Parts: sequence; structure tokens; C-alpha cells
Amino acid sequence: MADTTKIERPKKPRLSLNVMIPNMLTLLALCSGLTAIRFAYEGRWEHACLAIFAAAVLDALDGRIARLLKGTSKFGAELDSLADILSFGVAPGMMLYFWSLESVGRFGWILVLIYAMACALRLARFNTAAEDPDPPIWACNFFAGVPAPMAAGLVLLPMVISFNLFEPYVRRPEVVSVFILLVSFLMVSNIPTYSFKKVKLRPSLILPLMVVVGLIIASLLSAPWVTLSGILTAYIASIPLSIRSHRAISKGDGSSDLFDLDFDNEDCE
Repeated sequence: MADTTKIERPKKPRLSLNVMIPNMLTLLALCSGLTAIRFAYEGRWEHACLAIFAAAVLDALDGRIARLLKGTSKFGAELDSLADILSFGVAPGMMLYFWSLESVGRFGWILVLIYAMACALRLARFNTAAEDPDPPIWACNFFAGVPAPMAAGLVLLPMVISFNLFEPYVRRPEVVSVFILLVSFLMVSNIPTYSFKKVKLRPSLILPLMVVVGLIIASLLSAPWVTLSGILTAYIASIPLSIRSHRAISKGDGSSDLFDLDFDNEDCE
């Protein structure tokens, strides 16, 4: 007599929607980087810069949303790195090549390669440091070197400035070359820069900060390129302050002139 007992197959695990949402944002950032290259090839420089800044916003959102929805995964982390190298390593270099460096031939292409390699090395170091089970006390509040999204903004600063003034000067290959080499160095260096992950403001600074944020939003809507130039310049000016704060922590003094920073490594992300 035939055995009619049904064999139950194990159910395949289903992927949670919470895991997919951050990955979709990462893919959108990847598409923004590719689109920036297309705009640059067509000579639509403002659109290309907007695509890079959109990728930076999406990159900032995907990790935070993943932690908020408890949808972090190894797959998402790897996908994020691949998107970052294209959007912040390859795309800005190609934009500057089409915009200025193509006129100097091979030397300009070498600079593009240097910038892309520096971005790849910076991301590889960041991923390796993220797996450290015992990070240093400053890890929650500082990056080692300039992060890739901010580096993309800094290396495109001459192009952003040119949308309002000084275009004949900032578009010169020698000016762009200096920016590429300087930003490439900042990415792979160990210079501490603020990460702003766990900043705790003093109560007296909350209201002024809200006013400043409101002014920045209004400025972005009315004069976006001047405002972005100011934000990027302010970030450059903050690097000496971050170095001083980092030295204070290394000496055992966690105080800061601007922020009350939380140096507890618990829930650092």
C-alpha cells in the first residue's frame, strides 16, 4: 500500500520590508550618482551637482532609517559601500574631468584616478573600523579623515562657486587639481573630523540653532549655490576645531567650546 503521507517542506525565510526600504534608498543614491555622470557628459553642470547632493542626502537617510526600522544587514552595508564609491568617488571625478581636466589630457585623468582610489581606500578603512568590537572612545564623535559624501562636496566646491562668480578662475585645471589632491589626502588621512552622531547641545543653544537651521533652509531655497558654498567652507573651517576637540578627549578632557559631546560608545551608531 502506497504511503500517502505528505512531506512538509521547510518554509523559505521571507525578507522583511524593513530591510528592503534602506536598500531601496541606497539604490536611489546609486542611480543619482550615475545620473550625475550623464548630466556632466551633457554639460548640465548644475543638474549634475544636484544629483550628487541628492545622493548624499539619500546616503545619510538610508543608514539612519535602517537603524530606526531595525533593518540593518550585512548585505545593506556592502551595497551602501558600492553605491558610495560610485556616487562619491567615481561621479565627482568624472564631472571635474569633463568640466575642467579634460583639457590637460592624461594628467587630468590621473588626478581622477587618484581621487577614486582615495575614496575606495577611505571606504575600505571605514568598513574595517566598523567591525572593531572595541572602538576607541572618540569613535562615536569623530571620523578618521573626511567622509566620502562630504569629500564629494568639497572636491566639487570650485564648480559650485563657479555657478555664481569667479568661473574663469575656479575652472582652471590647476585650481581643480589642487582641490582633488587636497581632498584625496583628507580622505585617507587620520585627521579627526566631526561625525555629529551623538552631539548633545547645551539647552541655551537649542533655540539659536533652530533659528540658524531655518535661515539655512530659506537660503537654500533662494540662493542654493551660495548657501552650499558657505556650508562647505564652514565644514573646512570646522576641521581645526575637531582636531582641538579630539586632542582634548585624548588628554581625558571631554569638554568642547561648542557642544556637549556624549563619549559613551554604547549604541554608537
